Amino acid sequence: MSTASYFSNKDTIVAVATAAGRGAIAVIRLSGPQAIIIAQSVFRGKDLRQQATHTIHFGTIRDGARLVDEVLISLFLAPHSYTKENVVEISCHGSDYIVQEIIKLLLKNGARLAQAGEFTKRAFLNGQFDLAQAEAVADLIAADSAKSHEVALKQMRGGFSAEIKALRGQLIHFASLIELELDFGEEDVAFADRSALENLIHELQRLIRNLLQSFALGNVIKNGVPTVIVGKPNAGKSTLLNVLLNEEKAIVSEIPGTTRDFIEDEISLEGITFRFIDTAGLRETQDKVEAIGVERSRQKIEEAALIIYLFDVNELSPAELGSELQALNTSGKPVLAVANKVDLARNLEPAAYETVVPVLYIAAADKVGIETLKQKLISTVNQGNLNTGSSTIVTNLRHYASLEQTNQALDAVLQGLAQGISGDFLAADIRRALYALGEITGEITTDDLLENIFSKFCIGK
Repeated sequence: MSTASYFSNKDTIVAVATAAGRGAIAVIRLSGPQAIIIAQSVFRGKDLRQQATHTIHFGTIRDGARLVDEVLISLFLAPHSYTKENVVEISCHGSDYIVQEIIKLLLKNGARLAQAGEFTKRAFLNGQFDLAQAEAVADLIAADSAKSHEVALKQMRGGFSAEIKALRGQLIHFASLIELELDFGEEDVAFADRSALENLIHELQRLIRNLLQSFALGNVIKNGVPTVIVGKPNAGKSTLLNVLLNEEKAIVSEIPGTTRDFIEDEISLEGITFRFIDTAGLRETQDKVEAIGVERSRQKIEEAALIIYLFDVNELSPAELGSELQALNTSGKPVLAVANKVDLARNLEPAAYETVVPVLYIAAADKVGIETLKQKLISTVNQGNLNTGSSTIVTNLRHYASLEQTNQALDAVLQGLAQGISGDFLAADIRRALYALGEITGEITTDDLLENIFSKFCIGK
């Protein structure tokens, strides 16, 4: 589907901008050249065509003589609106019936239903912001923790885009010099200082590597940390989950094997979302249902970013703990060894466990040591890098892939410089790097790329 068929700037589009479901109010958004005229055709109150931008007006929506609702209408005149077009927002009562009746009236008077993400797509195409900022709008809407909100807001305001544009600008300077050399090819003139270009490439790669390395952290901030609680049956995994979530999420029983499938929920700790997964106890069992649960537990270990190995300090010796951890096969993922039921411990010897692995000591049922465990979870994920400050963090897989492509193209430039290849080959590799960087901010786009990005937005945005 081409961009032209996906939408036309000549159309005036309409959609509900508030979440589906009954509420006190709903907001219906119009955008396009006829937005004010179409709204005026169903509105009884002040003449909207004579009003200033960023004003609100009370009146009624009517279908002929029939009263549909009392509303407030907000006006945003081009170019001083989200889309840089005329925008009208109708705040009506939140009845689904009222919303649908108003939208039907607007459609009858010349509007059409908006596609997913079409308001933001118009904002991008009209130069309100670049593509990376547009994608950050969706991230901001989806943000469910303080850190994900912080990063999305920073990217929406152009922090990431500014860094990418600075990198691209430096490359464009050298690309233009090399292209100039090609114009004077017969005269064997060198405008681009090769050593300066090499130094620039090394500096750009250093910055790009930092951005690429930030993606692991960005993914954690955006999607949360999948944290699996594993251990033998009756170690207290379900009790720990309930305490961490501060609710009775999992069934707690002294009978081993009570949890036969995984139970999942999430909390936010200092702005980071942790998705805790309580799994079936790891043991050999003849019970077919429990065996399926154990297998699923091992699958969750594979998918986890962080593992809590919980054990009953009264049931597992230091040597057995070492064997259990070795058998987990965690592929280098961070594992927190947590000793539970220390309140019931007989002759507890922490030093013996410490010779195997660092251990945290808790009594989950009495909430002893839980705050220490939470701080350890945060520090394990944090590793001193979570306070973003002014640094840029990559959270988008598309951006990560484009940065990888840029880095590969720059590698080719360095290889070409080392081999002394001609300027036309250097220019080709530099153009490849510029193309990949341009895809991030939307300076280089395709119809398919735009459709893929904006189709994931909600309809009213």
